[in-house]
Amino acid sequence: MTNEQKQPNIQQKISNLVNHKYFTGAILTLIMINAVIVGLETYPSIYKSNKVLFNTIDKVLLWIFTFEIILRIMAEKKLSHFFRSSWNWFDFIIVAAGHIFVGAHFITVLRILRVLRVFRAISVVPSLRKLVDALLLTIPALGNIMLLMSIIFYIFAVTGTMLFADVAPEYFGSLQLSLLTLFQVVTLESWASGVMWPIFNELPWSWIYFVSFVLIGTFVIFNLFIGVIVSNVEKADSANTEEEPDQIAELKNEVRELKQLIINLSNEKGKSQ
Repeated sequence: MTNEQKQPNIQQKISNLVNHKYFTGAILTLIMINAVIVGLETYPSIYKSNKVLFNTIDKVLLWIFTFEIILRIMAEKKLSHFFRSSWNWFDFIIVAAGHIFVGAHFITVLRILRVLRVFRAISVVPSLRKLVDALLLTIPALGNIMLLMSIIFYIFAVTGTMLFADVAPEYFGSLQLSLLTLFQVVTLESWASGVMWPIFNELPWSWIYFVSFVLIGTFVIFNLFIGVIVSNVEKADSANTEEEPDQIAELKNEVRELKQLIINLSNEKGKSQ
C-alpha cells in the first residue's frame, strides 16, 4: 500500500477521533478544570502557597489544548478548511496567545488568557455554538432599536438635567450624570428608593418623569430587544433544519459518485485481466 493510500486513512482516523463524543467530553472537562484553576488563583492565600503547582498545571493544560488544535487541523483535508470557521480561528488565537505571551512581563495578560480559555466551552459544545451564532445574527437588527433607545435616553437625560439639577445634583447635575442615572433606572436597580423618592419628597410631580421613563425604557424597549432576539433565534433554527436535507442530498450524491468510481475501477481491472 502506497503512502498516498495510507494518508486518507490516517486523516479519516484523526477526524473520527476529534469528532468523537468522548474526545469532545474530555476537552470540555479540561476546560472546566482550567476554569476552576483560574478561580482558585484569585485567592492569594491559595495561589501564593501553590504557585509552582498552578503554573505547572497551566502549562500542561496549554500543551494539551495545543495538541488538540493540531489534531483538529490534521483532521481537515486542507489547512484552509480549518480556518474557514470563525470558531476555529477563536480557538487557535486563544491557544496560540498562551505561547506568545510567555514571560514575567505578561503575567496579567496570561491570567486573562487563562480566563478566556473558558470561552472555548462555547466552541466545543455544538448547541452553544448555534445559540451564539443566532445571537450574533440579531446584531444588525438591533441597530434601529439601539438608535431609538439612544434618542429616548438623550431626551430624558436633557429633560432630567433641566428639571432636577438643583434638587439632585449627584444624579442629574450634568448630562453625563443624567445618562448614568437613567441607565441605573432602566435596569430597575434601586431606582425608586435610591433615585426617585428623594426627588419625590422635594418635587411631588417628579413621579410622572420616572414612571414614564420606566414604561418606555424598560418595558417597551427591552421587549423589542427580546422580540428581535427570539425572532432571529427561530430563523436560525429553521435555517439549520432546512440545511439538513441539503446536506443529506450532498452525502447521497457523494455515495453515488463513490459507487460509480468503484464500478469503473472494477471494470478496468477486469479488462486488464
